Amino acid sequence: MHDLRKKFNEIKTRKGLFRGILFLTGYILSPLTWWNDVFINIPISYVIASIISKIVGESYFPKLMVLAYLFTNVLGFLLMHISISWGKMSRRKLLIDIIIAAGYTILVYVLALLGYIKPF
Repeated sequence: MHDLRKKFNEIKTRKGLFRGILFLTGYILSPLTWWNDVFINIPISYVIASIISKIVGESYFPKLMVLAYLFTNVLGFLLMHISISWGKMSRRKLLIDIIIAAGYTILVYVLALLGYIKPF
């Protein structure tokens, strides 16, 4: 009985640690902090868009930047939501997460179109 309880506590601890890592990763990728865009999502999006634009053409860079940026924001929200609800995601919450991420994405798209963000 003691071994079974010990094994259960180990599994519970691992699951909690995994959920914590998922949440932290999602928080870092989500646009919920002031520093996220400057230090995390825009650099990641920039690198992804630059690499892909070398393959498909540099004229696609602004659109690729937006798609990569949207992906990182939505992924952040989804990881946080999944870690909290552990797979029980409502459509309403998912829609709200996507709308918030789209708002930030529009800003990055406009900056890329205006030439403030360019490929390396």
